[in-house]
Amino acid sequence: MTQVAAGMGLDKRIGPKFLQAGIGFGGSCFGKDVSALKQLAGNSGYHFQLLNAVMEVNELQKRRLVGKLAKHLGPLRGKTVALLGLAFKPGTDDMRDAASLVIASRLLAEGAFVRAHDPVANEVARPLLRNVEIHDDPMKMLEGVDAAVLVTEWPEYAELDLVRVAEVMRTPLLVDGRNLFSPAQAAAAGLTYEGVGRPGAVVGTPRRRTEDVPSA
Repeated sequence: MTQVAAGMGLDKRIGPKFLQAGIGFGGSCFGKDVSALKQLAGNSGYHFQLLNAVMEVNELQKRRLVGKLAKHLGPLRGKTVALLGLAFKPGTDDMRDAASLVIASRLLAEGAFVRAHDPVANEVARPLLRNVEIHDDPMKMLEGVDAAVLVTEWPEYAELDLVRVAEVMRTPLLVDGRNLFSPAQAAAAGLTYEGVGRPGAVVGTPRRRTEDVPSA
């Protein structure tokens, strides 16, 4: 899929900027504009099937992400899931129509415990996610969790030590909603990795913690 997207992006009329697979768009403008255009078409008696599909797929991507978690963990009740990123995109604290709101709500409805971190949006997110445990330190948040979900592709997350991430998690499962990491990079760190629009799970070999190695 990535090769197909790269080929399409070579066409200057299309460009490469919006061809990355992910868990859908959010924010105050794009979704509102799509809905307004659909309504305008409807007022003119035109059934805009393409825009209907855009909106349906945008919501389906978030459900698919939760499905990826259930595929590996089974029933999510009682499991702890960490969300890396809350704002609808990097570089802002804007939570309007953010994917994190939908994902957190679905996880809570499944009976999971949800933790979350964002480099700048934590304070804005707190009143919106009252049943979510919001952390200021991403590594502390990841301690003992059953899965981590990359929701917002902040550059800070690309700098995380994935080996350490795998070590502190109860179950070393990373679902990468923005394809920020490469499958090989995650697997080499000992993580089971699921991206979006990529082949199935890549399973890394768990590393032994130094405290588990018998002393001579």
